[in-house]
Amino acid sequence: MNTDLIERLKSDVTAIVLQGETEHLFAKDQALAQFYPVLLSILRARPAWIESLGQQLNPKIDELFNNNPTLKQQFLAQLDSTAPQDEIEQTLNRAIVPTMNFLQAEAGAPTAEAVGHLLDTHADSIQRALPVWAGPILASLGVSPLAGQNLNRAPGLASEPEAEPVLTEEKKAVVFWPFILLVIIAAIILFFFRGCLRDDDPDELRNAQAVSEAAATNPAILKISTGSQGEIVNCQVQMNDPKYMQILQNEIKQIFNYSIGCGAVANENYHSEFIDQDTIPSVLKLLQGMSNVTLTWAGNQVSVQAANSADAQRLAGQIRGLAKNVEVVTQKPVDMDEAINTANTEAKKALDELQMENIEALDVATALNLQLIHFATGSTEIPEVNKSLLDQTAALLQYAKDVRLTVIGHTDTEGSSTQNQELSLKRAQAIVNYLVQKGVNPAQLQPVGMAASQPAQPNATSNGQYQNRRVTFEVMSTEDGRVHTVDNEGVVEKKAS
Repeated sequence: MNTDLIERLKSDVTAIVLQGETEHLFAKDQALAQFYPVLLSILRARPAWIESLGQQLNPKIDELFNNNPTLKQQFLAQLDSTAPQDEIEQTLNRAIVPTMNFLQAEAGAPTAEAVGHLLDTHADSIQRALPVWAGPILASLGVSPLAGQNLNRAPGLASEPEAEPVLTEEKKAVVFWPFILLVIIAAIILFFFRGCLRDDDPDELRNAQAVSEAAATNPAILKISTGSQGEIVNCQVQMNDPKYMQILQNEIKQIFNYSIGCGAVANENYHSEFIDQDTIPSVLKLLQGMSNVTLTWAGNQVSVQAANSADAQRLAGQIRGLAKNVEVVTQKPVDMDEAINTANTEAKKALDELQMENIEALDVATALNLQLIHFATGSTEIPEVNKSLLDQTAALLQYAKDVRLTVIGHTDTEGSSTQNQELSLKRAQAIVNYLVQKGVNPAQLQPVGMAASQPAQPNATSNGQYQNRRVTFEVMSTEDGRVHTVDNEGVVEKKAS
């Protein structure tokens, strides 16, 4: 069995973090391998953080770098540059919780003392795995890889005759001189690195400080949505009080029988409490059993949205009776007919302006993105309002012979996963069949079904479900192989995996 702690992390934790990933796997694996010894060095130097990070649901690497964006950027810049930096950062964020769980399990207890002892025991392997470039970054945090290292020498296998006292002292001095030199070098690096940081433009430092202070004014946020059976389908908490977050999590789990708990963010960007915070459990009990409702509690406002306007008004009135210091408002459900008409009008205008002789994949992607194609519950019938636009799309594809179109069908969460998979594929096939009937080469088209795995909106309301019963598109040019994904977020070039 491998007893090297870093190797165990690379084996056990990396598998958890990268489960389900398909892109940039090598870069992410290498980034994790370099991240583990840095994280463990910080935890070893700051044992108080062990319990703090262990209690958070979604800790971020920002906290490891004292929310200093310059240091975080220096760290990320040293990692594999073949993957987008934001993806690497998200991967490292996801690695913190399983790493803490692993350390606590290995230590036999979740306490700082137990985990600290484990880290001290494996100090040598942690230091060996630490990248050379990490030293100055850790030094700027006041962390020395040598801190707390066991300096006692192992006893010799055979004892030699005792030398004269003077010679013994000389040998001891020889043994400790390398260590003293290392400490001096570390101190020099720390001095010059911090000096470089202090040489930054004073105006820039003041601006950074102002931005940080402004960011800390974001209100605490609770957003919770229920589905057609009153079950939670979406829950998010953002605030700067991990203890209260845990209390709120427990309340939500108990009231809604929701064992997963909410997605949570705890950092200094958010206020540490809600206005009328003590009334939140009572408000959540009002929400219990209500279907297709979204409640957003942010700052001095509580917003209620429901599929039924009467339900929204009734719930808002009950909340006003409990929370006296917040403004309770109701949100009008989205008028999808109006949204579709507006979008399709814009799509027709864009299609009319295209020059047929110069059609490119990006032009097709942009045009497709402007229209909204949604289906009735359980239906594969293409809405009449979309057919004229599909006719124009067909004409485009007949001119753009090098364009390949993947039609991706989606569903809401109603029904079984097997039924939804079949239904989503049929919706995509319906679009393909229509385009073929209008003269498009079948070789240019491919239908794909994604069931309910990629929702555009939470399935908490009927409007949200309607927006999820849709098709999206990927457009590829056979000339350059570039793929453009088209959905409600816009046109995005899809990176090759």
